[in-house]
Amino acid sequence: MEYVANRLGLIFMKINCPSLGHDVTSLDPEKAPNATAREELNKINLAFEMGNNVMLYLDDIQHTHAEFLQKFISLGDGTRRIDGVWQGKTKTYDMRGKKFCVVMAGNPYTESGEAFKVPDMLANRADIYNLGDIMSGMEEVFALSYIENSLTSNTVLAPLANRDLADVHRLIKMAKADNANLAQAQSGDLTYPYSTSEINEIVAILRHMFRVQEVILDVNQAYIASASQDDKYRVEPIFKLQGSYRNMNKMTEKLSAVMNESELNQLIDDHYLGESQLLTQGAESNLLKLGEMRGVLTEAEMQRWAQIKADFLRNKAMGGEDGDTGARIVAQLVDLASGFNAISSQFETYLTKNDPEQIARLREAGQQAQLDAQLNGQLEAQKILADSVINNAKVVSDSIDNGFEKSLNQLMQI
Repeated sequence: MEYVANRLGLIFMKINCPSLGHDVTSLDPEKAPNATAREELNKINLAFEMGNNVMLYLDDIQHTHAEFLQKFISLGDGTRRIDGVWQGKTKTYDMRGKKFCVVMAGNPYTESGEAFKVPDMLANRADIYNLGDIMSGMEEVFALSYIENSLTSNTVLAPLANRDLADVHRLIKMAKADNANLAQAQSGDLTYPYSTSEINEIVAILRHMFRVQEVILDVNQAYIASASQDDKYRVEPIFKLQGSYRNMNKMTEKLSAVMNESELNQLIDDHYLGESQLLTQGAESNLLKLGEMRGVLTEAEMQRWAQIKADFLRNKAMGGEDGDTGARIVAQLVDLASGFNAISSQFETYLTKNDPEQIARLREAGQQAQLDAQLNGQLEAQKILADSVINNAKVVSDSIDNGFEKSLNQLMQI
């Protein structure tokens, strides 16, 4: 946001919302609970007083009270007005026709692990961007940004940040190329005179970064999907491990060209082990979910993860830790009713597909067809037998006729 403000020629006024805290609900500095919060409120009102060519940036708004954020709703209306306090006096600021913008950034969870939601009235009047979402057709660019933003974290790659950016893209293409001859041919296009050993070391580290990048992207998407899901429809615990640029930088600084695959996987495991231990709750479930995503769970870990998900669903059906006895009983009865409905539905489906009367008719038709086939076979056999008898009878008749004719001729001669 500082870069955007610089490019647009705006004064960048950053407000540290954790310094404000959840207790601040007014823009009046005199009502601030402490000196740091009072200073941040003075900066907000100073931005209002400057009025034109200002970007007011509120960072980490998940640490503030919803009522405090609602003070900015009027700026999103057509009136473009907001009430502030300057030098102890209330004042209404009219921002119509002025280059003044308010930018707020936050995470889906507060410091206590609770879900954070932007007030509806504010969200309806603001432009909302999820920085983790990848727009259609921009997947490759988004993935590449992880590499570009972490170059300075590694001692070998840090010099690239001060050189031609085209060289970085050429080296990335060389790292992605499986053909050594092709990679060698591309090295001739570099604008900086790298030695062969430097190129080999850079390419090796970039290939390790691709592996880390793959894990980071998967974690990022899982984090967004989990954060956007309603608790009522969850089938597994909340996933709070993040795949941010900060995670990418932390792992990149520890990469070495001589690392093998086992050491690289161990680096990723150790990083997220440390990340999970900083969570307020759910460290084990988050690590098991990550292992499932990466396909590295052992048999025992798979059984443990299945048990955690089953317990999660059972606890949710019981109404959670805060549910009273009556609510838990009602929830269990609802689950039982749902289960019986599912069984009934499956039974009806079975009967539809396997109707006893229909089965009997099919069997009867099958037996009749079999009898017809047998009868036809018997008739055919009888026909063959009859033809044979007729043929034999004809032969016998011809023999008799011939014999009678010969006898008659002999009598006539006598």
